[in-house]
Amino acid sequence: MTIKFRLILMNFMQFFIWGSWLLTVGAYWFQNKGWSGAEFGAIFSTMGISSIFMPAIAGIISDKWVNAEKLYGGLHIAGAIVLFCVPMVNSPTLFFWVILINMLCYMPTLSLSIKVAYSALKGEGKDVVSVYPPIRVWGTIGFIAALLVVDVTKSETTANQFYIASAVALMLGLFSFTLPKCPPLLGKTGNKTLRDALGLNAFELFKTPKFAIFFAFSLLLGAALQLTNAYGTTYILDFAKTPTYKGLFAVEHSGAIISISQVSETLFILAIPFFLRKFGIKNVMLFSMLAWVLRFGLFAFGNPAEGLWMIILSCIVYGMAFDFFNISGSLFIETQTTPEIRGSAQGLFMMMVNGFGAFFGSIASGFIIDKFFLHADGSKDWHGIWLCFAAYALVIAVIFPFVFRYKHNMALERAIQNAQH
Repeated sequence: MTIKFRLILMNFMQFFIWGSWLLTVGAYWFQNKGWSGAEFGAIFSTMGISSIFMPAIAGIISDKWVNAEKLYGGLHIAGAIVLFCVPMVNSPTLFFWVILINMLCYMPTLSLSIKVAYSALKGEGKDVVSVYPPIRVWGTIGFIAALLVVDVTKSETTANQFYIASAVALMLGLFSFTLPKCPPLLGKTGNKTLRDALGLNAFELFKTPKFAIFFAFSLLLGAALQLTNAYGTTYILDFAKTPTYKGLFAVEHSGAIISISQVSETLFILAIPFFLRKFGIKNVMLFSMLAWVLRFGLFAFGNPAEGLWMIILSCIVYGMAFDFFNISGSLFIETQTTPEIRGSAQGLFMMMVNGFGAFFGSIASGFIIDKFFLHADGSKDWHGIWLCFAAYALVIAVIFPFVFRYKHNMALERAIQNAQH
């Protein structure tokens, strides 16, 4: 088995685990347990809480004491045990703590998987810039495959989704110990201060207005991402409560419909160099924000019958909404920061999106839905919910071009050229 194939398998299982439950836990929560929206918002905040500090802690451990592939495998095995226990939980409060423990195990594996892959490829003398992206695409394919498996097995509202995720997490955990060794490099690279290891030096970027504004919008768009992750599947499944829509394909196979978003994501990644060259990084970020408006707005007016095209188009637009800001934001950091803080700056970017943004979006959305968008019978006003989210994204999009000052430059042009080769 070649190194490349082993890393493909690692990435496939890495995101298969997440795809098995991330987009359908809402359906399990509302359709199976019937717990409140405010409590559910707290569930999705676990990704943000764990993203704030766990990747940094795992990075320090792998830098100083434990092989990265062993730490990676151990975290997945621990996560498998926790996922297996999720169906035994019958309290929303305990459910929060169990999912939080699972996310504390899972979130650091995202960065550890990159570290293991880079180490293995460099050990083989391969160019990670050209070789790694096609390997990483298999992660998205794994996410899509998980959605389809959950859909085909009718597991969207059942505990089976957690058993599926647990089984794959256990397999990946055991498989990880067969990956090429990625030992601590402290002796080779010299001592790192705790400040450097945690990326705290990157916080100095907040003193620069353009970075402060950029990170603020990163947080706001990170919140938008959580809205679609948390409520997309259960929104479609709720149509089954209406006799007109019950039994339709989109309702019966919500996982397959939502998986269009991930397919779109892989396609829009390929289009990013063209858009960056043609319109510049600021406009590409703006396109992302406008795409979020469309994503939520189309959901507001769509339905599984004659309005199915709106739901499908919303899933297609998701690729632009998600990729354009994340990739262009990463390039902005790459081209506008000095080499000595570039890595920690990228970490800060992800902290704002997946950490604070996810936390803010999860908590706020649950509260808003329970406060303003519940009918007397307890059902959700999905039309109002999605219009509210669309208005939120629109306000961000209107403000952004007036406050974010940035011009396309040669450093970005070189980065675009490198991304194409």
